[in-house]
Amino acid sequence: MKEIKAVIGTQKLASLHESLRAIPGFPGMTVAKAERYGRAGGTGGGRHTIREELTDHVARYRIEMVVPDESAGALFDAVVACLSSGAPGDSVVWITDVERASFVHKTR
Repeated sequence: MKEIKAVIGTQKLASLHESLRAIPGFPGMTVAKAERYGRAGGTGGGRHTIREELTDHVARYRIEMVVPDESAGALFDAVVACLSSGAPGDSVVWITDVERASFVHKTR
């Protein structure tokens, strides 16, 4: 199994969700609010809130999916394709091995 994670701009969530739902084997995803800090300073559109103006933190979403090895490549490529805009600080996507996982409700 693989875990695909991404930190994305808030404006990309709907299009990412739509793109992934069209892929066979998409198991769903966990979405959490996050903040980003880095050299790139966010997407080229500038700061969007007073808080972002006063701090170096920019609102983002963190996406997580645990997927079978067979579908990991296609899902990873779809995430990268959907999020790519060429702007610095746009998004980051990575994939890691999952040694063991279990749905808790199925472990009786």
